Amino acid sequence: MIPSNRTPTHPGEILREEFLEPLELTQVELAQHLEIPLQRLNGIVRGKRAVTPETAWLLSQAFRTSPEFWLNLQAAYDLAAAKPGRKIRPVRKVG
Repeated sequence: MIPSNRTPTHPGEILREEFLEPLELTQVELAQHLEIPLQRLNGIVRGKRAVTPETAWLLSQAFRTSPEFWLNLQAAYDLAAAKPGRKIRPVRKVG
């Protein structure tokens, strides 16, 4: 369910606050561990880049989570960010 009163937290913020900081792991160290470019990881952590299915698999293996965990965080964020500012009335069958 998407919260109606706030935008869901970007998965990059979750990654930083719930995984990197408690483990005292730098972005450089994690990028090297995952064998991905630092720019890719930094973009996610800064909330400027989305978690892709491939990255979700890598994060899930590194942190013993599920890939669905990361993709669900991303989907909730994306849906809230893309919510239209207008309402559409339901379709009604004519006849």
